[in-house]
Amino acid sequence: MKYFSTRGHAARPAFCDILLGGLAPDGGLYLPESIPAVSRAELDAWRRLSYAELAFEILSKLITDIPADDLRDICARTYTADAYRHARAGEDPARIAPLRWLEPGKLGLLALSNGPTLAFKDMAMQLLGHLFEYVLEKRGETVNVLGATSGDTGSAAEYAMRGKSRVKVFMLSPHGKMSAFQRAQMYSLADENIFNIAVTGMFDDAQDIVKAVSSDAAFKARHRIGAVNSINWARVAAQVIYYFYGYFAATSSNAQQVAFCVPSGNFGNIYAGHVARSMGLPVARLILATNENNVLDEFFRTGVYRPRKASETHVTSSPSMDISKASNFERFVFDLVGRDPAALVGLWEEIAAKGAFDLSGTPYLARLPEFGFVSGTSTHADRLTMIRNVHARYGVMIDPHTADGMKVARQYLDDLPTDVPLLVLETAQAAKFADTLREALGCGPEIPVDLQGLEALPQRVEVLPPAVEAVKAFIAERV
Repeated sequence: MKYFSTRGHAARPAFCDILLGGLAPDGGLYLPESIPAVSRAELDAWRRLSYAELAFEILSKLITDIPADDLRDICARTYTADAYRHARAGEDPARIAPLRWLEPGKLGLLALSNGPTLAFKDMAMQLLGHLFEYVLEKRGETVNVLGATSGDTGSAAEYAMRGKSRVKVFMLSPHGKMSAFQRAQMYSLADENIFNIAVTGMFDDAQDIVKAVSSDAAFKARHRIGAVNSINWARVAAQVIYYFYGYFAATSSNAQQVAFCVPSGNFGNIYAGHVARSMGLPVARLILATNENNVLDEFFRTGVYRPRKASETHVTSSPSMDISKASNFERFVFDLVGRDPAALVGLWEEIAAKGAFDLSGTPYLARLPEFGFVSGTSTHADRLTMIRNVHARYGVMIDPHTADGMKVARQYLDDLPTDVPLLVLETAQAAKFADTLREALGCGPEIPVDLQGLEALPQRVEVLPPAVEAVKAFIAERV
């Protein structure tokens, strides 16, 4: 399997060659030359597999430059009950991503937050840590990872990479915009290879800095800059796995279809669902849920994609979705325009010139129904209502992002055929957002024993302005 850029760069690297980097040399995002098809026979065989075994089968279609035995070992060491030990009452930790039915056969919650940082980002980031270690050891190289986080990616990356001798992590986050628990998870790490930078701006400012540094070929090469944000294809590939796993858990036959509702800010999580559907997974609907930063919902309703400025981006109680420039959206638009790099580049030039592009009335937007996407928006009041509702009806505490998903899922639930279950993808455990849970329920969530007292630990973070050169100087002094 070879990879190419959404913007048409001529090089065709293999997986390990794109693993450690971020953007392609032309500023595009990497995709496989073709999406591998999964046969009905394979679906039948995969239904019986453990999570680690399923991960190997799916990843081996996308990663052909790591020997099969090595890739199988990486998957086995990644997806263990010990790594995903934060299972809640009634969940089997050996299942890694257990399905909790709220309404049997109709509405379920796919638990993706049992990893070390209580967020779905662990599902991919733990794999990324093992892949980085494997490739760096084979090549005798080191890498300096630069990333940006709106709340959960940062801690997931740092916990995956902490203590690894060949990796340093430089993680940007929006100063004062994450929950106290999210900040503590990142800033309390004392590992010498972890560096936290709080940018005095929004997540989009931090993400823009990462893209700018990644686009500086000379700086990137000199300082061996790598990426772990969702622009990294390996993260998307890892997220494809739990769509298949959730489908098998929710169905008894591969003749059935399933719908997924996905809270999404950077479009990476739901894009993985699009890849799974493109591979042949029987997905009836991909339901996108946004918060007040509803750039993506606006596109799926109107055909207009208008990224917001930082000054227009809302600070909300689901902070990991406070994003107005969805990095992975380029990958989907590439498919929407028929995988035509010139058409894709033209649209992004429109964004640069006019601040938006408009596909309404075009053949491109007319194709949108074939991809199965619908969308909706949730507000703070909606989140509080859904947290109360789910707790009262089902005895389950959900975090604010999952509440966004649950609110939008409810909009579409009755429109689905009765034999199509709807799974809401959990994004984090409620423990990470105690203030919002107290506002909704009058009580805080249960904190896992090994994470109690986290917010009281000393914290180590550097506050910098949202300036590319300031971040470059910080990195250069420490590598």
